[in-house]
Amino acid sequence: QVQLVESGGGLVQAGGSLRLSCAASGRTFSNYAMGWFRQAPGKEREFVGAINWGGGTTYYTDSVKGRFTISRDNAKSTVFLQMNNLKPEDTAVYYCASGQGSATTDIVGARELYWGKGTLVTVSS
Repeated sequence: QVQLVESGGGLVQAGGSLRLSCAASGRTFSNYAMGWFRQAPGKEREFVGAINWGGGTTYYTDSVKGRFTISRDNAKSTVFLQMNNLKPEDTAVYYCASGQGSATTDIVGARELYWGKGTLVTVSS
């Protein structure tokens, strides 16, 4: 059974940084792409970014490009989301996700994903 556990959320001032982590278990981590999504209060969950199985390809939604970076450590079965220059509109619960394929497109276009329970990021102005 795939399990994803996020950590690293918290309260930060605008312009600050946070690094989220997601520890995965239950299958061979290095075979699969990973993604991050977020859900702001009163809004639908949205895609943030994804990374392919080896870490060589990443893909981001436009609103976070140049500010957020996804990386992974396959030896530790962990994926990271480094968030810099945070804005109040980045406030959301951030979710880690994993699918059935190795490419970033397997996250973006997936009908079904495995999800973590999320970690709350609050950016104050």
